[in-house]
Amino acid sequence: MGPIIEAKVLQEKKTVALARWLLGKHLVRRRTDGVIDARMIVETEAYDGERDQACHARAGRTSRTQVLYRPGGVWYVYLCYGIHEMLNLVVGQEDWPAAILIRGVEGAIGPGRVTRALSIDRRLNTANATSDVSGLWLEDRGVRVPRRIVETTPRIGVDYAGPIWTMKLWRFRFDPRALTESRRARIPTKGAPGPVRSEARGHAAPAEPTSPDPSVRRATRTLRRMPRPGG
Repeated sequence: MGPIIEAKVLQEKKTVALARWLLGKHLVRRRTDGVIDARMIVETEAYDGERDQACHARAGRTSRTQVLYRPGGVWYVYLCYGIHEMLNLVVGQEDWPAAILIRGVEGAIGPGRVTRALSIDRRLNTANATSDVSGLWLEDRGVRVPRRIVETTPRIGVDYAGPIWTMKLWRFRFDPRALTESRRARIPTKGAPGPVRSEARGHAAPAEPTSPDPSVRRATRTLRRMPRPGG
């Protein structure tokens, strides 16, 4: 469990920055039987304002897009291609239509798979995303995703938006296995020398051998051939 993300956080940050910031946060679903299912967010896309030709608000306020003009902190759920329920988090100030599409969570990559895995549909449209009352909320459990493992790309399926908006690098994703490896790399093996910092480049360099004993070198080679967990 972690603190529920407050509405003011979702209203104060810029849309694209929020899309990146949401990586590593947890999407939490309370199912009808009371079971809590929490999944780390691993992929997002930003949609920002009426000027954004990939955003549903490009045509202004309609009965469908009215929710986008609300203060950040509610859900926008719509049906895509008559098949897929799509989960979006409304962000920003009131009257500025912006949202972040939740494209992937642990165990479900792709926005349609996210909603199927967590039993999300349009009944949650306009529901509060900053309270557990709705049964779907966001938590910050202290996970921080290093910039070096985040991939930034153009958004998917928005060719209709024209070349400028199609090429905006507003899609963010990371492989959670890389996060695990990043954490493991910071934990030195007990009894082993730590990494030596290279002053010129700022990268960690391998430690020099501390023993010329051939048996130690053979053991080291054996360990290096063993696959690492989660890799």
